[in-house]
Amino acid sequence: MSSVLIHENGQVLAAVDASIYARSVAELAAWAASRVSAELLLLRTLERASTPDATDLSGSLSLDGKEELLAKLATLDEQRGKLAQEHGRILLQELQAHLQEKYGVQAQTRQRHGSLVDSLLELEPQVRLFVIGKRGEHADFAKGHLGGNLERAMRTVHRPVLVASRAFRPIERFMIAYDGSPTTRKCIEMVCASPLLKGNSCTVVHVGEPSAQTEQKLSWAEQQLRAAGFEPTTKIIPGTAETVLAERVKVEQIDLLVMGAYGHSKIRNMIVGSTTTQVLRSCKIPVLLLR
Repeated sequence: MSSVLIHENGQVLAAVDASIYARSVAELAAWAASRVSAELLLLRTLERASTPDATDLSGSLSLDGKEELLAKLATLDEQRGKLAQEHGRILLQELQAHLQEKYGVQAQTRQRHGSLVDSLLELEPQVRLFVIGKRGEHADFAKGHLGGNLERAMRTVHRPVLVASRAFRPIERFMIAYDGSPTTRKCIEMVCASPLLKGNSCTVVHVGEPSAQTEQKLSWAEQQLRAAGFEPTTKIIPGTAETVLAERVKVEQIDLLVMGAYGHSKIRNMIVGSTTTQVLRSCKIPVLLLR
């Protein structure tokens, strides 16, 4: 397969933060980097902390009072920045040591100022796979919302995105959501071209009603996967994608779900359509989004 499909020479980049997903993201990224023989980069971005509007706070103060307040705010902002940088450094060091001790993986670490999405875009040319947590440190866990950085990243970057669940477990069984569209056909080709999932148990699921055309589409996918060394099981299951996929993942004890970022029959409204969001929310396992 063409290297354009999988960007063979790039790094695996793990975006980590202070959330409970940090260790899972790092471990999943270490697994992926080992599988594809790629360098691993742990990235922590430092976004500017919000500070009170000095104009609002000093509106009725004298000139001396305003200057004193502005000086204090500047000092506070500097202290916050230093604390955030030190916290990030410690976080990266701990994750780096954990991966070395538990998996024997040597990870590079890096901190950058600015938004996560901007950093991902700037680093993307050297990346073959992004790994990011389903939710970040500021996500609303009570409502089950996905992290804002995850949604923005999925809308923006062009490389595959591996979305980590809360806890990492070894990947042995994976499932591909497939509908025969050009994007999901490319998804099959990318799985075949990459060493990431070689040797693992594979199931291909088409969500919809059985038909001769569907059988033909699944036959093509099966042939491609078998030629690449997989032994896939194919299934046609009526229902809605978000319900069927979550159910099969649980029943079959799937460790990783592979989806096309565009083109799934019920995922067409942008990369983060309602079905994609529901699948990510309901599946308690990592999801690999390909495009």
